[in-house]
Amino acid sequence: MERVTGIGGVFFRAREPDRLADWYADNLGVDPAPESYEVSSWRQQAGPTVFAAMQADSEHFGRPEQAWSVNFRVADLDAMVFQLRTAGVPVEVDPEAYPNGRFASLQDPEGNPIQLWQPDGADRSGPDQG
Repeated sequence: MERVTGIGGVFFRAREPDRLADWYADNLGVDPAPESYEVSSWRQQAGPTVFAAMQADSEHFGRPEQAWSVNFRVADLDAMVFQLRTAGVPVEVDPEAYPNGRFASLQDPEGNPIQLWQPDGADRSGPDQG
């Protein structure tokens, strides 16, 4: 069976898309979408990715009308949390360390939920990671 090789993009509506793209670049290092075909898109490191449909009433998304969330892998959760807090971004670190890693939660300026994940266990390293 032919399989997709990864996620090629995440697209969502925003009230102020340029401002939000700048926020993601400045705070998380996610390059904005290229403005021409001569410029490469943001490249992420190979690693584990969860693609999961969740119950419509899941509390994972916060607001009931929120239909999506994004989870970013990080190499050092504590360093990323420090960086974000230094920039004035509120971040809530989950006090529990799970078998698959550690997590922190925050929101972008438009209230979209973001989760940071420092993988551990089977997801810490594998054939696609060094």
